[in-house]
Amino acid sequence: MNVSKIQPDALNYQVTIEIAAADYAEPLRKRLNEYKRKADIKGFRPGMAPLSLIQRLYGDQALYESVNGLVSDQLNHFIEEEKIRIVGEPLPSEDQPQLSWKSGEDFTFKFDIAQTPELNFTVGKEDKLPYYDINITAAEKKATREQLLQQYGSLQEGKKAGENDYVIADIANETHKAEGVYISISNVAEAARGAFIGRKAGDKFDLDVNAAFENETDRAAMLKVEKSQLAGLNPMFTFTIVNVKTFVAAEENQETYDKIFGKDVVTTPEQFEEKIEERIKGSHEQEANYRFGADVHKYFVEKAGLELPEAFLKRWLVYANDGKFTAEQVEKEFPGFIEDFKWQLVRGYLMQKFDLKVTREDLQAAAESFVAYQYAMYGMAGVPDNLIKSSAENILQDQNQYRRLEEQCEDNKAIARVREEVTLQHKKISQEKFRELK
Repeated sequence: MNVSKIQPDALNYQVTIEIAAADYAEPLRKRLNEYKRKADIKGFRPGMAPLSLIQRLYGDQALYESVNGLVSDQLNHFIEEEKIRIVGEPLPSEDQPQLSWKSGEDFTFKFDIAQTPELNFTVGKEDKLPYYDINITAAEKKATREQLLQQYGSLQEGKKAGENDYVIADIANETHKAEGVYISISNVAEAARGAFIGRKAGDKFDLDVNAAFENETDRAAMLKVEKSQLAGLNPMFTFTIVNVKTFVAAEENQETYDKIFGKDVVTTPEQFEEKIEERIKGSHEQEANYRFGADVHKYFVEKAGLELPEAFLKRWLVYANDGKFTAEQVEKEFPGFIEDFKWQLVRGYLMQKFDLKVTREDLQAAAESFVAYQYAMYGMAGVPDNLIKSSAENILQDQNQYRRLEEQCEDNKAIARVREEVTLQHKKISQEKFRELK
């Protein structure tokens, strides 16, 4: 066996592995004997079939496995000896010779291998990054107060339907009737919404339900039929408004304070104002921290001065995705991929530099936070802890979700440590100006 290399630059190798017939003779003999031992061929007792028959039946496969085993060993040995920080996986070279796969012949294999650059940069007080302190305005406090009171409001009797209201209606035509149907006007197709706005109890009007309710599942539920029955219905129905329901914001009183914050946590308008400011400040800090993380990404990727084997990476992405993406699609998406990949390398360097580790407790906390957020998105607050923990455990069983949360934890740890090390340049800014930042 002979292994040689060509290294056109610091990040790319072409490795040639030459396998002579004598190199694979013994591995091939052992492989064939293994096939013979396991073979169950009609007319022969197990393991007693002649080697010539085994050769005829399994020779090609045994040859392929024997040679590829040697190639794999030599390739792995080369990577270890050269201490290559391999990216992706070795790819067959574009000038790989055609192989005949005949026993007794010599074989030549060519592989392209790429590596990531070695990172070595400092993180200290000489690194100055902006941190934005977003001002709280009176308009923002007013909007937050209204939003909270609206959130804890209730449906009440209304006189005329507005675009954000609900109606209860009886729907009928010559063949079908549905009574007490609950309709959110905001869910009606925009072109048909005007038929409901301004209506009051007792009003009647005709409407094409196919045009007004485009989603078939919603339409079937409204008409109280199976989806398969929709096609057989005349879509023109008479709507009779039975009732109008409007969502009324909660009054600012002790009962509402208790609903929002818990019993007697807030007892005065002044305390309510303080809680509103706390919420806004917390929201601003989340935005500022997210922006700081993005600035850390950009700053240290630039400082690292990463050069990557981009041509190899494009080939590898096509190869690794096995037909899911064309070279043209990879080319289009590559700028986003390469920026993300650069940050992964920088993050890995920071984790190693500061000896940061993601623990099981970190992952559990991240999963529980994600579950609680999902419940909150569906308006489900106060979910029992045992249910959140159980759902979090299920998420961590999913490898894709596990890796996503692991990367999230690595991001948080790396950025938090950078924040301790660098100089923060605090900048006061309005929310409008903050959101205009590039």
